[in-house]
Amino acid sequence: MTLTHKERMLRALTYQPVDRIPTQINYTDEMGEILCEHFGVSAQELPARLDNHMIRVDLNHESYLSEDGLARYDWWGVGWDTVIEGYWPKDAPLAKTKDLDSMQWPDPHASGLLDNAARIIEADKGEHFITPNFGFCLYERAWSLRGFETLNIDMIKDPHFVEELLERIVEIQLVLIHRFIELGVDSGYFGDDYGAQQNMLFSPRQWRKLIKPRLARMFAPFRQAGLPVIMHSDGDIAEIMPDLVEVGLTVFNPVQPEVTDHTWLRQTFADRLAYYGGVSTQSVMPFGTPDEIRASVRECARDLAPEGTGLVIAPSHRMMVDISMANVEAFLAEAAELRVLA
Repeated sequence: MTLTHKERMLRALTYQPVDRIPTQINYTDEMGEILCEHFGVSAQELPARLDNHMIRVDLNHESYLSEDGLARYDWWGVGWDTVIEGYWPKDAPLAKTKDLDSMQWPDPHASGLLDNAARIIEADKGEHFITPNFGFCLYERAWSLRGFETLNIDMIKDPHFVEELLERIVEIQLVLIHRFIELGVDSGYFGDDYGAQQNMLFSPRQWRKLIKPRLARMFAPFRQAGLPVIMHSDGDIAEIMPDLVEVGLTVFNPVQPEVTDHTWLRQTFADRLAYYGGVSTQSVMPFGTPDEIRASVRECARDLAPEGTGLVIAPSHRMMVDISMANVEAFLAEAAELRVLA
């Protein structure tokens, strides 16, 4: 049985037999340059060299820089730090006001927003598993617009305002969700971090009141279309995992081994939840030896995919420049061994 990358992903995420466990490696722009040089490939060739199975498509948006070049602005009008590797907000448009009409909200109905996504889907010809990128989908989008500390204070002191802000975000996201589904994507991909290294960033009670019903509305169109829902959420969120599955989550990422008990997940959710990630970019990938990388890959597959399916094995987050090429090679080599056995 030889499957396309798309077929293999879909089967793995729905607990069907696969010819090999699919893999996915994501990376920062800086790490991408290092990987290209190491493997002797172009940026366009790198995903294939890494045997990636998933392509995430984004909205068409020409980002622009602040006058000093220290912030790059996204579709929502948030300025992100251009110096620090990763996602660090530098300019929040609602930082000094609660007047939601004071900012220029993006138009999800605008023509041309999905043109690049349509071209990618057409060119791929069904080879890969394509999903729209709804990163910073709700809570994170709210604090990126308002400021992290400010938004969390608002959640306690002015929850009515927070609900109004979240509703604005959901209304925009739902338009985009339906447009992407009509385009022919293979799943939904959401990102929204709720956890710290120990416990959640805010109470499960607040999450269930403010976030849960709105996530359910955003998941629903994908589930109604028969498509999986992938969600990335960092940190220790064990207390709300049953809630996420209840509202339609089918694939959990990043499955951080430092904060998420892999055995507990499998015992609790069985085949109701599949997994994407599982190999730590916090500890073993940057600081372990190649042998420790190999052992971590084997352990992840053993705990999360004992039947050889239900898992996309991957570094838990985008790889950054603190990970050596020897460790990248070790991950790829061990994943190849697992694929032979799967």
